[in-house]
Amino acid sequence: MNIFEKLLRVEEVSAHCDIPCGIYDPITAQIAALTTVRMIDQMNETFESGLDTMEKQNKFSRLVAVKEEHAEKVKHEIRIIWGDFIKAPQLEKYPELHELTHDIMLIGSKVRQGCEREDAVALVDKVNDFARIFWEIKGQETVEAEAPYAPNLKLVYRKV
Repeated sequence: MNIFEKLLRVEEVSAHCDIPCGIYDPITAQIAALTTVRMIDQMNETFESGLDTMEKQNKFSRLVAVKEEHAEKVKHEIRIIWGDFIKAPQLEKYPELHELTHDIMLIGSKVRQGCEREDAVALVDKVNDFARIFWEIKGQETVEAEAPYAPNLKLVYRKV
């Protein structure tokens, strides 16, 4: 804290939304999960072309960092929805939410630590399962459609 904050006794706070805002959507987690797959695909392409220049090594390092950042973002976004939006009545109706959320946390960590495409695809699948339940809780129908960008995996969307 700087001197003014101390004098004015300003308290620092941080939160996703302590109001609560009521704005929840799993699409951020879905796109982050999809990004981990894309980063692993690009990591493989870069590695296979050889890391024989500083530029290629730099690119590879950046791909790893973005993959890890997005795997953590998945975990963060799912934790917010699970912790702030999901309540006892939803857990009674969907008891699998605890295990599903835990699986997302575990797979998200595995994707951060590793570089296996299958793990990242499994993360997308689990987050899609979470999205499907989320939208059902909200009374919305869902559709599954191929994402319009690489790696072109299927995502669960709210039916419009």
